[in-house]
Amino acid sequence: MLKVKNIFVTINTKFGKVPVIKDVSFHLNEGEVLAILGESGCGKTVLCKSIIGILPKNAKIEKGEILLDDKNLINCEEKSMQKIRGKDISMIFQDPMTSLNPSLSVGKQIMEAVLKNKKVNKKDAKNITLDLMKQVGFENPSERFNQYPHEFSGGMRQRSVIACALALGPRILIADEPTTALDATLQLQILDLLLEIKKNTGISILFITHDLGVVSKIADRVAVMYAGKIIETGTLKEIFSDSRHPYTWGLLDSLPSLHTDKLYSIPGNPPAIWQTHKGDAFAVRNPYALKIDYEKEPPMFKISDTHYAATWLLHENAPFIQRGKL
Repeated sequence: MLKVKNIFVTINTKFGKVPVIKDVSFHLNEGEVLAILGESGCGKTVLCKSIIGILPKNAKIEKGEILLDDKNLINCEEKSMQKIRGKDISMIFQDPMTSLNPSLSVGKQIMEAVLKNKKVNKKDAKNITLDLMKQVGFENPSERFNQYPHEFSGGMRQRSVIACALALGPRILIADEPTTALDATLQLQILDLLLEIKKNTGISILFITHDLGVVSKIADRVAVMYAGKIIETGTLKEIFSDSRHPYTWGLLDSLPSLHTDKLYSIPGNPPAIWQTHKGDAFAVRNPYALKIDYEKEPPMFKISDTHYAATWLLHENAPFIQRGKL
């Protein structure tokens, strides 16, 4: 349904033109959840904004393709993209409070999207809106329709944003860390809601997160990002049970465990976007790094038809490494 091929994105900064997305490729199948996983600053949000065409003015897609049904979105004029947003691809963001207009009732904000894009009168648009609010878990949508965002809890605000995103029946939903601002109980409720929506509508979801617990709950496939590149991709089972990249090992080791009171973290910090490096960007944090890691960037090695990883440890001449704590 969606194919991203070898895209490069740069941002103009005080340090000059800086590459933030570097030769990224992936695909999203119909009716699946693909999780893009990585630490803050690895380029996840920039990648998603590239897809939907809402990059800031100082950012630019230098090359590559973003194909929706074989139509390259990079070549689309803004008017064409406006027709694609909402109808084909919708996006929800981290903080629902900044996504909603505080001066309009929640019902009117959802109805606004319906009226702008569907040929219906206000009465029918309101009925569609009430139905959407019911779909996302509002028990009394008629009462909630006239309430304002500040009257809602964080979870209810996020449900409102999801309703806005679903107003035009998109085929793809991009969810940019939609549970980060919520407590654990509300996180589970929103994840269950998204899975229910996927089941009922067949929508495809591109889910952005840094939380492996969330990934295990919602994803069918996982793409792990580091320093603007996808460094491992595979099915949920492959990533959790048979990961091959040392960075993925570190993320998995960072999960809290009932068997120990110690919390592990990957040593060091991700490189700043303006920092240049030779070889593998993760080499300086990787105790398993080989000499070649400091000299040459690793290609994607095939592990199975669905599992790939960019690490020199998979080269036929590399020494065998037993996975352990970094």
